[in-house]
Amino acid sequence: MGIQIYNTLSRKKEPFVPLEEGKVKMYVCGPTVYNYIHIGNARPAIVFDTVRRYLQYRGYDVQYVSNFTDVDDKLIKAAKELKEEVPVISERFIKAYFEDVTALGCKHADVHPRVTENMDSIITFIQMLVDKGYAYESSGDVYYRTRSFKEYGKLSHQSIDELKSGARIEIGEKKDDALDFALWKAAKEGEISWDSPWGKGRPGWHIECSAMAKKYLGDTIDIHAGGQDLAFPHHENEIAQSEALTGKTFARYWMHNGYINIDNEKMSKSLGNFVLVHDIIKHHDPQVLRFFMLSVHYRHPINYNEELLENAGAGLDRIKTSYENLKHRKQASMNLTENNQEWLNTIEGLHQQFINEMDDDFNTANGISVLFDLSKQANYYLREKNTSDKVIDAFMKEFEDLFAVLGLNLESNELLDEEIEALIEKRNQARKDRNFQLADQIRDQLKDMNIVLEDTPQGVRWRRG
Repeated sequence: MGIQIYNTLSRKKEPFVPLEEGKVKMYVCGPTVYNYIHIGNARPAIVFDTVRRYLQYRGYDVQYVSNFTDVDDKLIKAAKELKEEVPVISERFIKAYFEDVTALGCKHADVHPRVTENMDSIITFIQMLVDKGYAYESSGDVYYRTRSFKEYGKLSHQSIDELKSGARIEIGEKKDDALDFALWKAAKEGEISWDSPWGKGRPGWHIECSAMAKKYLGDTIDIHAGGQDLAFPHHENEIAQSEALTGKTFARYWMHNGYINIDNEKMSKSLGNFVLVHDIIKHHDPQVLRFFMLSVHYRHPINYNEELLENAGAGLDRIKTSYENLKHRKQASMNLTENNQEWLNTIEGLHQQFINEMDDDFNTANGISVLFDLSKQANYYLREKNTSDKVIDAFMKEFEDLFAVLGLNLESNELLDEEIEALIEKRNQARKDRNFQLADQIRDQLKDMNIVLEDTPQGVRWRRG
């Protein structure tokens, strides 16, 4: 059946057929770099990194572009508040972005274009829209004639009349129609600016991605992705600009991830419940945050709190423990042949099930369920009296492949032998001191790390479970 993608444009799942066989052109809207990223920014970074990984796993050559908005109203405001230059602030938070998303297991894009490094392309794009009658200059600003694009609203499934009722002309704007939006903004005194045919200024937000997608991927791309909040007006405006200029389909598949709630409330500045990735990973394994994000289908909303994150961590540890147990058992395994095929068939069945789930609109939630099933079957196998290298190798490879697709690593938090011995000695002392509560806590801690203690007349012995 092949890969199916839910296309926001058609509001249904469609078979994925790239423009060029075996190759995928993918553009993902990146952050405005005026602060550390919050978990709402982290979700598309994780989700679409996983989509990219899976497409590569299925044999596609993926050209992946994700931009930085490094000049914008928010950056200009931050610069004034901090009494710093816009480039200084953007550089600081681009560096912080890479630190955070790398910790979350996200690979760098093939290209991370910045607005400030693509100003010539953006200005040329705007001028061409003016020349074609889709845009006009007004007192140093340039606006897009929204009504001139007959299909405006096709992504958000809204009509011009519906959009008109909510449109407003802001103070200082001199546009012909309330629906028109800015392509170029004339510079205010003291603002960062660039020379253009319309005077000094800077780009509007929407034109940036259209220009950079065209420059790095061409007139038509396969997948354009981002958060649900970008579908309108940002992505709607991108379609209008790009298709008006080229006369071609801009993006063939539009993918949008769902919102994040904090303790069942929508994350918003007004509620003061923004959670920064920078802060989370000071106290939690960033891999756990990635696992947590992928445990819900990307199009569904996800609820975040500390308890849910800790539960995700416990689940990830269970899976990793199964893998570690396979590694330890392999050292004592034999080259048996009987009953091998039945277990190899079980592993192959789980492999195919993972493919089926991920083919169905990249359903990582069900993919992770397959990982738990793989872990359960590995545990069943290890209870057998005799085990085979061949089966253990097959189990281990399946764990490694699926973890790689999901952008997770299999490094465990396993205790070293000397650490185990130190904890056992601490437990022995606690028992001598009749501190049985502490002794039980240490036993439980070791049990969670898959260390089984046996109290014998000769003293405490331990083994990995």
